[in-house]
Amino acid sequence: MRHYTRRAVLRRAAGATGATLWAGRLPAQPAKSARIDRVETFPVSYPTAGRFKFLEDALGRPIGRQTVVVKITADNGQVGWGQSVPSPKWSYETLETVQTTIDHHLGPLLRGKDPFDIDGIHAAMNRAIAPSFSTGQPICKAGIDLALFDLTGRMSGQTAAARWNRKGREHITLSWTLNPRTLDEIPDLIEEGRQRGYRHFNVKVAPDPKFDVELCRMVKELVPDGFLWADANGGYDEATALEVAPKLAEAGVAVLEQPLRPNRLTGLRKLKRQGALPIILDEAVVSSEDLEEFIKLDVLDGVAMKPARCAGLTDARRQVEMILRHGLMFLGSGLTDPDLALAASVLLYGIYDLQYPAALNAAQFLADHSILKNPLKPVEGRLTVPEGPGLAVEVDENVLRSKRN
Repeated sequence: MRHYTRRAVLRRAAGATGATLWAGRLPAQPAKSARIDRVETFPVSYPTAGRFKFLEDALGRPIGRQTVVVKITADNGQVGWGQSVPSPKWSYETLETVQTTIDHHLGPLLRGKDPFDIDGIHAAMNRAIAPSFSTGQPICKAGIDLALFDLTGRMSGQTAAARWNRKGREHITLSWTLNPRTLDEIPDLIEEGRQRGYRHFNVKVAPDPKFDVELCRMVKELVPDGFLWADANGGYDEATALEVAPKLAEAGVAVLEQPLRPNRLTGLRKLKRQGALPIILDEAVVSSEDLEEFIKLDVLDGVAMKPARCAGLTDARRQVEMILRHGLMFLGSGLTDPDLALAASVLLYGIYDLQYPAALNAAQFLADHSILKNPLKPVEGRLTVPEGPGLAVEVDENVLRSKRN
């Protein structure tokens, strides 16, 4: 039996620091004369297959998983694909803001640029769409970053593993997400996950601490050997979080993700110093500059990574290496990432040898609506890390065009 105590969890994280340091540039490539010719966007909405609170309107009605697929074509005819996954109830970006920003601001900016100059392109995008506290419109920029990663990988013939000079693992273990309205729903939700091969569970908590503690107790009783991960999405106030963290730990929770809003740094530091549970940040960490500052301020034990939140793989990879270098916890999550966004997350987590079950839950909450020729589908609660150049998946453009909004 594996016990996920706070000490064991942090010791495990500290032992997984064998990352190859990265300067933020691609490996040396043969000279390329190709330039970016055009950038196209395709709004695509995926129907929901189960209740997920971030995919509902104000009245609790499902609204689908809205995305913007990005196609970048070079002047030599090579194509790269990416995907932005805005979620207005989670952050401030919408399908409309993503598409208009790419169509009217970032797409025209990219034309004529060297697709291998990814750092230079990000600098130009950040001048065009400026930051406030952190990167401006990171979910929007993620779609472009993924398309550039795909394009340059295909142009160079390199897999992500070769590009990053790492081997990693062949499969990612997944975590089943629970966001019940009532405690009575929990046994059936857990059984649904078990029937599909899942053995680990992450739960949505906050703002009701009494409900949350009972929820976690029930889950731990039903799945005693699973990794139990509680995510508050910034929903507690400081006093409530300090009071509930020890109770969640007693109930069997292994980590507490984003207990306070991202700008409550003094409260996050108090929770970290309280030591009841490892404090994992999500919404607070958009760029590697944010992460560097938060490490100095001693407000976290780790990060739940999302390439979509970090303007794509370029900075997400910097963050993972920073996390591992400092002996912090590296967890993997996703905004119900489908298709291309999912492929990017699986590549990052697999190649960087993720040690914990990943909360990649598109298969749980979205209907079968893939735009890929060979969709990424979990088998017995695991996803296979794709192999091939770029993002290692193939878009069926006929299907894409038939499903665009």
